[in-house]
Amino acid sequence: MPPLTEPAFWVLTALAEGPLHGYAVLKRVGELSGGTTSLRVTTLYATLDRLSQQGLVRLVSEEVVDGRARRTYEITPDGRGQLTAEAERLLARARAAQQQLQARPQLGHALVTTS
Repeated sequence: MPPLTEPAFWVLTALAEGPLHGYAVLKRVGELSGGTTSLRVTTLYATLDRLSQQGLVRLVSEEVVDGRARRTYEITPDGRGQLTAEAERLLARARAAQQQLQARPQLGHALVTTS
């Protein structure tokens, strides 16, 4: 399984707690990422289309609200599995970085040798 793109990761993460329509996905991604990730509408729908084609999300309803289509999506079991694998991959990377940071002296505390 290839790693998820950042937009795909956040969209699947937002949908992991239940079905959402597009605007709610955008809002939830902002909340979950602590405001560090903001998706543009075009990126969101391109990502949803790609995830749908891959079978990781599915359209569950479509309604017209104030003259505009509102589509609601949910994560599929395959999407949940892909998100789980990605979370485990990211945790492994973070653990490796933490181990290396703890194993090396901090900058400014270089080893001093005496002659």
